[in-house]
Amino acid sequence: MKKTILAFALLAAAAPAPAAVNVVASTSSMGVLATAVGGDAVKVTVLAPPDRDVHVLQARPSMMVALRRADLLVAVGAELEVGWLPAALQGAGNGKILPGAPGYFEAAAQVPLLEAGEAADRSQGDVHPMGNPHIYLDPVRMAKVAEALAGRLASLDSANAARYRAGAAAFRTAVEARLPGWRAKAAGAKGILLFHKDANYLAALLGVPILGYVEPLPGIPPTASHLRELTGRLRGQKGVILFTDFQPGQGPEFLARNLDWPKARLPLEPAVGASGEEYLKLIDRWVEGVAS
Repeated sequence: MKKTILAFALLAAAAPAPAAVNVVASTSSMGVLATAVGGDAVKVTVLAPPDRDVHVLQARPSMMVALRRADLLVAVGAELEVGWLPAALQGAGNGKILPGAPGYFEAAAQVPLLEAGEAADRSQGDVHPMGNPHIYLDPVRMAKVAEALAGRLASLDSANAARYRAGAAAFRTAVEARLPGWRAKAAGAKGILLFHKDANYLAALLGVPILGYVEPLPGIPPTASHLRELTGRLRGQKGVILFTDFQPGQGPEFLARNLDWPKARLPLEPAVGASGEEYLKLIDRWVEGVAS
């Protein structure tokens, strides 16, 4: 009997651990969600460097290799990655993660989007008719996406369904615990001047007005005449200028100097491999910038 028990124990020890779900995330914020929901039941690869503008990336062979091996692709969506992700998917040749397949998950499709339904008119700059895709600076929307992602992971890996739902619930709880403090900290903010429409969701969450954009149109570099117009319109008001680590600083510097406003350059995305807590600390930094 003892020998039989020992034999079963040895077989169990020698048996390979269940394979983790191979998740490819288009951005590091999507990687955070996959990690927060999946824990060690998933293996996460991030395609886009966090210090680069996702609008203007190009498909690379390394992306195609990662996508070829993926069980699940987690994309932001709403055409944010339209310039490179479709080409990378075509090169990967992995039908199970193509749009419409169970292995394709789009975060923006899980929540209502700001600015949806705008005309696809390139004369108006880099517009997104489906809506503003920059949902990742809104932790409340991210928590809703996490719950939807837990459901998708559970459908692909039913053995770990409870783990995925618990991960999403823990992320939501952490967001809800911080939300009153974020709103209280930003309560006295006069308004923010952004470079691009990438913090619109955070401004809406905090109830802080957006006073303008350094870009004259989305994706169009600032011109001298636009900067002068902003300066003339905003002189005498109070506000703060926020821009990201990959956006050029000359325009924000000019405006900060001429308006006598504080400015802050902040990461738009968490680091690759960041935890849910590290993502929330990034939101902390943005809230501090809004309130400065």
